[in-house]
Amino acid sequence: MDNLEIRPLTARSVVLSTLLGVHPPRLPARYLVRVGDLFGIAEGTVRVALSRMVASGDLVQSGGTYALTERLLERQARQDESRLPPTVPWDGTWEIAVITAERRPAADRAALRQAMSALRLAELREGTWLRPANLTRPRPGIVARQCTFLSGRPEEDPAVLTAALWDLETWAAKARTLHTALTEATTIAERFTLAAAVLRHLLNDPLLPPALVPPGWPGPDLRTGYEDFENDFERLLTDHVLT
Repeated sequence: MDNLEIRPLTARSVVLSTLLGVHPPRLPARYLVRVGDLFGIAEGTVRVALSRMVASGDLVQSGGTYALTERLLERQARQDESRLPPTVPWDGTWEIAVITAERRPAADRAALRQAMSALRLAELREGTWLRPANLTRPRPGIVARQCTFLSGRPEEDPAVLTAALWDLETWAAKARTLHTALTEATTIAERFTLAAAVLRHLLNDPLLPPALVPPGWPGPDLRTGYEDFENDFERLLTDHVLT
């Protein structure tokens, strides 16, 4: 399953995925130790991971409770959005962003590219990003400072433009494989690692209007499969950890 980006199950990944999945993302150390125990990870290993995550800026610790830092709170928000996308009915309009800022430092250019991808805009050519206007989400300051936004409609078939901007077949094929693997997994460790891969893949879903995706688009099924896992994991936490 190398092509599914299945990452090894470590104390760090268990802690991080658990906190990313709870709201608010804050748990006492004793609960995180119990979560580690569900996966056969020793208490000492979990506590070492917690210390290292605080030192690296992934977590903040206060009174024996560990919480995500601002950077990871942003990641949690993106994950939540990918699972419950803020879509609106599409009327055929496209959202177009043109980079108008001049003499941008390399760091600003890199940050802008990351922000545009997080907004699920695709780059048509250097300095021009666009997507169907079917999403509602705030634009971060770095985008507002460097770009001018316009609305318009392509003269060509929008499906042709969509296919040029996103590799939908590759995304869909991997989504179907992930969904099958998650459905067929039998152990909590397998399901946990596959669910993390599902979330990473959903972050790359362009969230296009139904009219612009191929028939049988697997995005909704993949979200349902993840929700089933999350419900099962929440029950497991309630029964064996948060008591």
